[in-house]
Amino acid sequence: MKHSFRLLIIFLAMISYSCMEAQQQQLKLTAFATGLSRPLCIQNTGDDRLFVLEQAGKIKIIEASGLIKETPFLDISSIVNDGGNEQGLLGLAFHPDYTTNGYFYLNYTTSNGSTQVSRFSVSENNPDLADASSEFQILTIAQPYSNHNGGDIHFGPDGYLYIGMGDGGSGGDPQNRAQNGQELLGKMLRIDVDNGSPYVIPVDNPFVGDPTTLDEIWAIGVRNPWRFSFDPLTGDMWIADVGQNQIEEIDFQPASSAGGENYGWRCYEGSDEFNTGNDCPPASEMVFPVYEFTHSGSPGGCSVTGGVVYRGTQFPDLYGKYFFTDFCGSWIMSISEVNGSWQTENYGVFNSGSGYSAFGVDSEGEIYIAALSTGIIYHIGKETTSIDENNPASKLNIYPNPAKGNFTAEVFLPKINDEYQLVISDLAGRTLQSFQFENGENTLDVSTNYLQSGTYLVSLLSGSNLISNS
Repeated sequence: MKHSFRLLIIFLAMISYSCMEAQQQQLKLTAFATGLSRPLCIQNTGDDRLFVLEQAGKIKIIEASGLIKETPFLDISSIVNDGGNEQGLLGLAFHPDYTTNGYFYLNYTTSNGSTQVSRFSVSENNPDLADASSEFQILTIAQPYSNHNGGDIHFGPDGYLYIGMGDGGSGGDPQNRAQNGQELLGKMLRIDVDNGSPYVIPVDNPFVGDPTTLDEIWAIGVRNPWRFSFDPLTGDMWIADVGQNQIEEIDFQPASSAGGENYGWRCYEGSDEFNTGNDCPPASEMVFPVYEFTHSGSPGGCSVTGGVVYRGTQFPDLYGKYFFTDFCGSWIMSISEVNGSWQTENYGVFNSGSGYSAFGVDSEGEIYIAALSTGIIYHIGKETTSIDENNPASKLNIYPNPAKGNFTAEVFLPKINDEYQLVISDLAGRTLQSFQFENGENTLDVSTNYLQSGTYLVSLLSGSNLISNS
């Protein structure tokens, strides 16, 4: 339920309240499914199933109960090369019209180490079984080394297939492939698989008509984009790019982008110079990370793993945050834009040594994370401290705080009806605005655009009785 005001836009700088400590919540990981072998990717098709890739070449189905179906959805182990630590069945994307056409797309490494992107089909008679003989090859890219294959694939909001390609491997990108426009390695690619055979180039790809750069390329200068994703609400793209020896990075591409970004590698590792020879554009032409961390500093790690934006409903205070981790660090962090700047939150280390390899969401937007080393899929949620019913301050939570533009008020009471009101007052006690809760609704999204910068009191009332204030 959204309330807004057509008044002069002057942003609220602070909302004072006292209940944050009483309502402090901690991130919680709950084992959802166990017994998988090196899980690398989690996807859904809009129903209550989760589809998990196993690196050796199988796709397993996890039911809503957490049980894994005995028969794999697909087994292409015979054609998948997982001999290298970064090779195998690496990416899965269901077609936006999957429920109609039954198409899904895979990224895997072949017997000779090449990247293969192919289309497969679900069985006509069994939604839990794919047709292993239905492969239609879309794109094959030779790989000079066994590492840095990237492998993630996703359909964007525009319906095109995006492919994350590593720089080809070895160390330091020895042939400078990521900056070479005639190489598909070290790039983010964008193709139209709904037209042509096997695909066509979208006419608005950024380098169409540029003889120096291949038409499939959407963005350049990535080292090994180990998991990228699109925000399902905004369409923004988030890319977690694995660093060389020192710096891991998170790159952000807004939905308004026309593509063509240069994310810097190998000229830069994160925002630090790495190999800025004559082949490097000036720094002013680079797009640097919105967040980076070093291997030796805090939070530390060795290989970043991205990452999804939470758009579920179970945990409102996580809403809109992008979650990511590190394969070695086993911590979980989030990043979000607050008041025009990027802010991060570190929730701590979970199950050290798990080797977290991928995030995914179910059809409701709830987040899961795959542990490569232990074969466990965890559900990510929040653990709330108990609410003291005798403490009125524990019944009202305001976030974000301080706020700019809008905030959410969340009420912790057994039953909410239309007798409850949220009242905003100045420090002199004068009521500036009030909002009424609807029956059964325990949250209100409130615009602050009509308020001048300052400190305000937010109160929860039932009739004329004060329940809580913040």
